[in-house]
Amino acid sequence: MSNYDKMDKSSTYNHKNSFFILISVFLLVGCEDQRSEDIDDPNFAIPDWTDETHGNKADPNYTVVFPQDEVNRIDIVISEKNWEKMIVDMTEKYGPFGQGRPPGGNSPGDKPIFVPCDYFFNGKQWYKVGIRFKGNSTLGFAWHRGKWKIPLKLDFDEFEDDYPQIDNQRFFGFKQLSMSSNAMDKSLLREKVAADILREAGVPAAHTAFYAVYIDHGDGSQFWGLYTAVEVVDDTVIETQFSDDNGNLYKPEGPGATFTKGSFSQTSFVKKTNEDDSDWADILAMYDALHSNLRHTNSSAWRTGLEAVFNTDIFLKWLATNTTIQNWDSYGKMTQNYYLYNDSELSKLTWITWDHNEALWGGEMYGNMRKPLSIHLNEVDDRWPLIRFLMDDGMYENQYKTNVQSILDGPFGIEKMVDIYRTFHELIQPFVEGTKDENRDPEISPFILDQGLNELINHVQSRHNVVKEYLK
Repeated sequence: MSNYDKMDKSSTYNHKNSFFILISVFLLVGCEDQRSEDIDDPNFAIPDWTDETHGNKADPNYTVVFPQDEVNRIDIVISEKNWEKMIVDMTEKYGPFGQGRPPGGNSPGDKPIFVPCDYFFNGKQWYKVGIRFKGNSTLGFAWHRGKWKIPLKLDFDEFEDDYPQIDNQRFFGFKQLSMSSNAMDKSLLREKVAADILREAGVPAAHTAFYAVYIDHGDGSQFWGLYTAVEVVDDTVIETQFSDDNGNLYKPEGPGATFTKGSFSQTSFVKKTNEDDSDWADILAMYDALHSNLRHTNSSAWRTGLEAVFNTDIFLKWLATNTTIQNWDSYGKMTQNYYLYNDSELSKLTWITWDHNEALWGGEMYGNMRKPLSIHLNEVDDRWPLIRFLMDDGMYENQYKTNVQSILDGPFGIEKMVDIYRTFHELIQPFVEGTKDENRDPEISPFILDQGLNELINHVQSRHNVVKEYLK
């Protein structure tokens, strides 16, 4: 049996019944032994395990894990000892909680540690699930301000070596989930909606859904807030959106991720698959093709060479969508937030977009000069050659403009977007208004949420005016 008496908890809310309060009470049984991180009894029972819900043979169930008209509820239980481990680790990496940024910055090279937790959804338990804090600026921003609504990473078989009975544990076909805290987003919608727009535009992108997250780390269950669950790229995105998942997947970051000439380094292209293979030939071939002298002497041959190793069609769709909807935290401004996957069917690297909580707005970031890319792309220089070189080519520039028009007419149409914004706003409203404090997102108010909705609606209307003027 579980260390908690199971209750028939509702795990989903919809816009009709979400005004009801769900109170989750866990009755602790044999607390100290079973809630410890010690690996002294690996033979605990797993009565809730089924092939469909926990096994790795079932196909990913997007309807359950990423519902579009409901908010899933999950309850996470972390032992006091494991919670202390997480806090000690974070303090070592980021400084004391709630005391501002320490000298020297807040970007440690090592990620926060995983610890095991018990995970409950829809009356079922998942066992010894790995959980850790995640993120870069969003993680540091919350930690230094003393806010517990921190992005989370879940890995359902992280501790399978310690607990053989959870070997290949999955959550309805998903090995991992990334939980975005929607930081710095008044609407709480940007991560969700931007990914949907990009995927509809034909760009590989993660599926997303809203989750109400409750955590008990020794003081009882507490509502941590409304999160956006994001599908993990090296888990199911490459499995379901490509012909197979055996190719090289890279998470570029750092100077080499700009693709400037001579900037390549292996550390800028961390492998997320085939990690033991020390061959970066596909990335190097893309560098060579991009910087070939044919760009100046024979543009047709240059395009042919580039398209043999890089999916320019997908990249130009991403670029058109990214500049139309606006997103400051992306290639052209930042050396991160994208993946490259070597699709074996096409034998060329394909762009996968990532991290959209700063999309769908046109303001500066924290008062710094980090503005989204202009639709004209005039300010992009040779430091971002994937944009500059393609936009200097007449055929690629025309393809970009055609894609921009398609985005206005389709995924980013005004009436369509206003309806989407209002529908999702209504869906999540109860988790901000909340009839009790413990069921109200601690980081936002109903007034701010409404303000965020109005900003999104004004933004889509103003973007249409700007982009249409550009297309003239």
